[in-house]
Amino acid sequence: MSAKIDTSPCPTPPWLPGSHLQTLYGTLAARYHRIAFVRERVDTPDGDFLDFDWTGPGLFADRLAGGELTKPDPTLAHTAAHRWMRDDDWTTVPAGADIPALILFHGLEGSSRSHYAQSIAQHFRARGWMVAIAHFRSCSGFPNRMARAYFSGDSEDVDFMLKTVRGRLPHARWHAVGVSLGGNALLKHVGEQAEGLGWLNACAAVSVPMDLVACGVCLSETWAGRHIYSRYFLRSMKVKIQEKAKRFPGNIDVFRLNQAKSLREFDDLYTAPMHGYKNALDYWTRASSKRLLRSVAVPTLVLNARNDPFVPAPSLPGSVDCSGSILLHQPAEGGHASFVTGRFPADLGWLPIRLARFFETGA
Repeated sequence: MSAKIDTSPCPTPPWLPGSHLQTLYGTLAARYHRIAFVRERVDTPDGDFLDFDWTGPGLFADRLAGGELTKPDPTLAHTAAHRWMRDDDWTTVPAGADIPALILFHGLEGSSRSHYAQSIAQHFRARGWMVAIAHFRSCSGFPNRMARAYFSGDSEDVDFMLKTVRGRLPHARWHAVGVSLGGNALLKHVGEQAEGLGWLNACAAVSVPMDLVACGVCLSETWAGRHIYSRYFLRSMKVKIQEKAKRFPGNIDVFRLNQAKSLREFDDLYTAPMHGYKNALDYWTRASSKRLLRSVAVPTLVLNARNDPFVPAPSLPGSVDCSGSILLHQPAEGGHASFVTGRFPADLGWLPIRLARFFETGA
């Protein structure tokens, strides 16, 4: 059985034409409610840590479990978290089987501060859901402990994150959302697990680079990809690697990395060799989720605008590339991880509403 395809439009404003304007405006200017989180730090089996930002009924960022107000923790001032999680916070959170819950995996250099993470978390929290933003290593505002960082095919960390949140609320009705890089990592893991994730009610992947070779070439060789988007990502990625090089001298060629002008060059020099791949092409090929879509057994929405400047439309999967558990929604407009709608100055409300509709109805 093949996947169903939905081509219904995302009603982008007529005054916001084109993929680049839609992407950049959604990232920089569109309206959304900003919320604060409670942060939990969890040690990983290999001696590192991962940070989860939580929000939901019974859990208040500015108030402790006993009701007393608390000031923002200064160690978290550069993040979207207000304070650190305490053991007694879990006593205030609904733990019944009827509580819906969502874990979100962010995109490249994203975090709980990202526009899409904020708008999605606020929408579901307002409707009584527990929400956890799972940060990949080095993306929570703190450098991780190891020379390695994160990458688009990190199934082990995705598995650990899923097991962690399920362990916190084992009776909740869990759903998962991955955006961009996080969407590819989620789809890859779900495809690899096949029938092994029956406890997940549903998944959604948004603006996903499922063919990393095609997307990597697009971001590394087109003018906008190289001079706008790659430059934006590389700015923060290089800062993180410089910090790592000071703690792990001899493991990272900082001089050559500082000369990198594209994601291909960065992945060739750091991401691929640090995470067990020969080079960028080997990494992009083996970490792509597209080849695993036929194995996905969890009901899954895969949402990609066909004008996404990061994801070439010809690289998107068709119905025959996927299992019958997948719904492919491919509107003509929307840009990358934005999907701006409404009157000026417009907002980001369409995406969380689309996710909620799929989780509630499967359509």
